[in-house]
Amino acid sequence: MVDYVVTFALGVCHCSTVLASLPINRMAIYKWPTAEGRSRRWSRVYLLVLCVALYYYYAGSAGNLAGYRPLDSEALAKRERIVAQCRYTRTPAGPPIDFHRRDQSDRYSPDTKPTLIKNARIWTGAENGTKIVQGDLLLHKGLIKAVGNVPLHFLENLQLEVIDAHGAWVTPGLVDLHSHLGVGSAPMVEGASDTNSLKAPILPWLRSLDGLNTHDEGYELARSGGVTTAQILPGSANDIGGQAFVIKLRPTKERVPTAMLVEPPFTLNGSHFDRDLPPRWRHMKHACGENPSRVYSMTRMDSGWAFRSAYESARKLRDAQDEFCSKVEAGLWSDLGDFPEDLQWEALVDVLRGRVKLSVHCYEAVDLDMIVRLTNEFRFPVASFHHAGETYLVPELLKKTWGGAPSIALFAANFRKKREAYRGSEFAPRILTSHGLSVVLKSDHPVVNSRYLLNEAALAHYYGLPDNVALLSVTANPARAMGLDHRLGRIQEGYDADVVIWDSHPLSLGATPLQVFIDGIRQFQAPQVSVKPPFMQRCPDTPNFDKEATEAFEHEGLPPLIPKSVQHAVFINVSGVYTRSNGDLSLEEHPEVVVARGGEIICTGTRLTCSKTLDEVDDEVAVIDLEGGVIVPGFTTYGSPLGLTEIRLEPSTNDGSAYNALAHDPPPIIGDTLIRAIDGLQFEGRNMLLAYRGGVTAGVVAPSGEFVQGVSTAFSLGAPHLLGNATIESDVALHVTITMNGAQSVSTQIAALRHLLFGTGGDEVLARVRNGQSTLVVNVNSADIMATLLRLKAEYENHTSKTLSLTFAGASESHLLANEIASAGVSVIVTQPKPFPYTWEERRILPGPPLTADSLLPVLLAAGVNVGIGLANEFEARHLRFEISRVFFSANGSIDRTTALKLATTNLEKALGIHSTMPQDLVAYPGGHVFGFEGKASAVISEQLGRIDLFE
Repeated sequence: MVDYVVTFALGVCHCSTVLASLPINRMAIYKWPTAEGRSRRWSRVYLLVLCVALYYYYAGSAGNLAGYRPLDSEALAKRERIVAQCRYTRTPAGPPIDFHRRDQSDRYSPDTKPTLIKNARIWTGAENGTKIVQGDLLLHKGLIKAVGNVPLHFLENLQLEVIDAHGAWVTPGLVDLHSHLGVGSAPMVEGASDTNSLKAPILPWLRSLDGLNTHDEGYELARSGGVTTAQILPGSANDIGGQAFVIKLRPTKERVPTAMLVEPPFTLNGSHFDRDLPPRWRHMKHACGENPSRVYSMTRMDSGWAFRSAYESARKLRDAQDEFCSKVEAGLWSDLGDFPEDLQWEALVDVLRGRVKLSVHCYEAVDLDMIVRLTNEFRFPVASFHHAGETYLVPELLKKTWGGAPSIALFAANFRKKREAYRGSEFAPRILTSHGLSVVLKSDHPVVNSRYLLNEAALAHYYGLPDNVALLSVTANPARAMGLDHRLGRIQEGYDADVVIWDSHPLSLGATPLQVFIDGIRQFQAPQVSVKPPFMQRCPDTPNFDKEATEAFEHEGLPPLIPKSVQHAVFINVSGVYTRSNGDLSLEEHPEVVVARGGEIICTGTRLTCSKTLDEVDDEVAVIDLEGGVIVPGFTTYGSPLGLTEIRLEPSTNDGSAYNALAHDPPPIIGDTLIRAIDGLQFEGRNMLLAYRGGVTAGVVAPSGEFVQGVSTAFSLGAPHLLGNATIESDVALHVTITMNGAQSVSTQIAALRHLLFGTGGDEVLARVRNGQSTLVVNVNSADIMATLLRLKAEYENHTSKTLSLTFAGASESHLLANEIASAGVSVIVTQPKPFPYTWEERRILPGPPLTADSLLPVLLAAGVNVGIGLANEFEARHLRFEISRVFFSANGSIDRTTALKLATTNLEKALGIHSTMPQDLVAYPGGHVFGFEGKASAVISEQLGRIDLFE
């Protein structure tokens, strides 16, 4: 009877407490507590007193008080904590209902002056990204206080910092949904490598916060690209890699990782917290496919079972908790025991309770299908699929995910380095958007330098993603996928004061911040500005890619890329023709017509002056209206293994790595012969054909390897095979790598190079290098190693009285020796035009605006260095002209258009020592100049191949 009485009394107590915690309008839906301040806490005291009184009343009436000891205050308090814990366990995550009544941000720094940004063109993110406001913006106490017309009384008694934007574009701070900033720090050294644990495939108990390095040089660079918030994920080596955390990228006075967090879970620093507040969202990383399989030598089947086994463990713990709490709610306290807990599985239990924003790394349909089935088996939602290369092929599958379709976080163009990424498409964002799915563009920093996160959105826009959605993809959409769209991703009153002022339209090529605010704090005290032309204040008028997008979907990511070839073509409405002339470029402006036959231009001028050649062309001539566009020399790509590699991480698709002479591993049969790239060339690969369609007609590639790589070759990207007029120059240059990251010391590598130069015998290309007839190209980034090489060059020339033709490739720190390099007559090929300190020997980069006034290539050009531009990744080759354009637009007028074109044509070829005359391969771009996002290549006039290729 006593147990019944106690149960009854405590049941009344519990029910009263729960009812008191429920808002009236929510009682019939779910138990979501609300904070009501001091009066709420007093009412709970009254309820506790009532519970005790009820206990004594009913216990006394039962006639059993003589043999029963009442619960003491400690036991009653324990039961009250258990009741609160059970209630909290079943409370959905999200912000308090009164969140937007806050007067200041929880991240507000009290010494921050209020800022009024005047005369701005404000992209707010509202109304599906279509609302643009002309006016002012007030930032105060870490919040956006007013947008558009700022009431005068808002400004009273404020010591304002006023910034006149002069009509510049202002957007919310960019939000990176997928980053490894801080855990994969720059420069990359072993002591700060915390992206992946390699202990086991299933590790939901790990936390990225525990490895977050506050000294990562990537933070400042990311801010300089307008990124203000990032989700820091564990890596993808594990099926379940651990818990993620969202951070703001500004420095804090505390200088500790915890101070960078945005709405960390209340459980982060212990189990004692106010359970009257709703839980904050938690975050976690899953991965499937090739990465876990490669790291743990398992198959997709193993991963599938690992996931199911882990979720079954979590389900059992969740069910045990629910059973425990059901007894508490029923008042069955006898032999109840402790609340079931397990620190290893508690985070995964929260996934099952729908309180974790889950990020899942999955590329292929087979992996996506597995995860979707898993969500329905264990009934949990997914916030976002990442990388997600084949999602655009299976949009209906995504909608079957339990809880609704996730956001899809994509690269704009980083595909084909793995088999599972081979079918990725630049048209995925637009296709997914057309199916009503939320698209996010992300960096996966440092895979893509997060400084250029906005460039991912701009590329997606170039390929057909609507401009409003492109901007949402790096602001409001990732904020929603994080569960933080109540405070991030929009310019709206009450939101965090994270905003960016841009030097041009945010989707224009090379858009750069003039100023960045995080929590209302300006991030650059003296930002450097590169003046952009007025037309860049408009959203780019991008080409039509409807046909290509349809073909990408129809052919499951592998559309036909080989162009249609013709022998005769007439180009009309041409604004200019640039051609090669004696190692330089010449320009003919506004020819009325350009007539091409058999891969050569046979006439330019008026219809009258070209009448004879026009009469000679047959009826099958292709007439191409360039609509004011231009014809320019085809670009040459260098720096990546394009032509030797198809799928970088699939050895069977590649030429492989050359033997390392310093490791004593070349077999005797090779003798003194150098490895030649021409012997490993392969054609009609997808990266090669896409680069050709992007206006890149020639490639120079060296064998892959360490120290002595071998001899490079120059070839045509449009050739069908090696015997199809592919060879431009079979043996171009001798390539060597000198690096602090090699297996042998730098001094050993230099000694070996000295021996090669001063020695006798060996390969004929080496002999030509010794005689100054071929170029020695040294891949090197450190200014210190470059200085040593300049000293070695002088030593060699003084000793032999011969000229050593030397070129530095990579050359991230070459600005530190610009004058010395110029004096020595050494050329430079910059293969990271978007600079980043990936390694220690690149730590002294020259980042450019807004951090520095100068950028690497303009500094070298100003010093008189012959400079070319290259790219390190084969998938990037198709966008070579965009990198040239970025250099051109950020040079503050110090580079003209012709000089910019030379960076990937005559300058590059001179740096590589290409002796034979490059073919007069030309590319036609309708609708504007080659620079910017306004045009796409429509045809190649190929002297090398003797034909005209049309990209229909």
